[in-house]
Amino acid sequence: MPKISSDTLWELASAEVQSREDGTGGEEDGGVDPGSLNERTVFFIGNKAGGKTTILLRCLDRDEPPKPTLALEYTFGRRARGHNTPKDIAHLWELGGGTSLSDLVQIPITAQNVRSLSVVLVLDLSKPNALWGTMERLLQTTRTQVEKACSKPQRTLESKAGSKQQAQNRPLMVLPKDHPDRELINPFPVPLVIIGSKFDIFQDFDSEKRKVICKTLRFISHYYAASLIFTSSKSESLMSKTKSLFTQLGFGTEKGKSMSSDLSKPLIIPAGMDSLSQIGSPPTTDVDIGTLHAKNPLDLWKKVFEVVFPPENTSDHHRELKDPAKDPQYSEPQIDSMRAQKDTELDQYKRNASKSWKGLELET
Repeated sequence: MPKISSDTLWELASAEVQSREDGTGGEEDGGVDPGSLNERTVFFIGNKAGGKTTILLRCLDRDEPPKPTLALEYTFGRRARGHNTPKDIAHLWELGGGTSLSDLVQIPITAQNVRSLSVVLVLDLSKPNALWGTMERLLQTTRTQVEKACSKPQRTLESKAGSKQQAQNRPLMVLPKDHPDRELINPFPVPLVIIGSKFDIFQDFDSEKRKVICKTLRFISHYYAASLIFTSSKSESLMSKTKSLFTQLGFGTEKGKSMSSDLSKPLIIPAGMDSLSQIGSPPTTDVDIGTLHAKNPLDLWKKVFEVVFPPENTSDHHRELKDPAKDPQYSEPQIDSMRAQKDTELDQYKRNASKSWKGLELET
């Protein structure tokens, strides 16, 4: 007969947490089997106003108007695997502000969740001049934090609980051992999906410009062993394919088989399904590749891309770093009016103080 306890609910919960931390909890003593809990983390990054929130809401089937992301926002999604079974949980983080708030990546990427982490990079196809800079800055910052989190020791119980998810999150296994590009790429340390948003605008671009963007994104995705998909919030078909890819990351569903590498259509290329031979060389018409001094293939593609789409002026980045208190998206009418009143009172105080000092007769 199990012992009947008169402990309060809080005491029972505290004891359960302690047993898990000590690694003594389990199915045999009434604990929850860690293997039965499936929790994953998906981190959305990308261009400012590039459509991250819209994509996230559509993937979660939430019928609500998107609002500007306030720095870093969290939400979650749940999905039932079957009848009377624990629901899978996807922890969803979204970084706002484009590259200006990239230092915040340290919050959603930790040693506790890095083994079950996936990253979604949303690039605005309608703004190609900001494409490479956004991609480069955000992926560099994210990679650094992931590697930092991976280097931290984890508790034994957490390691056991994440062993199954860790096996599912091995980007190095995307390419088979006999793939000719295996030694030429630099896989991202966690699963990565690159989404090209606003395809409805992009499809009206000049054909040569579309070709440069498509081939460049194919190379970038292949280089990082990432999946690539173009989407538009105005196309139910494209959003459906995007949602399918999202559920793979957030809930571990089976990988889709859709693929399209036709440059005249929305690209859909799962990780590991492309190759450097199929992508070809960087598309150049006005530049001799031999005259470009590049350190590696990635740098070469960057130089070619920036010839066609010169990067935005750095002053644009500084405008992103303006005082958040004056940003319209953070407005609070009552607080702002009170702040304005206090600012007026402060200015008046300064003027009065200045007059009083000028009126003083200093002793000689």
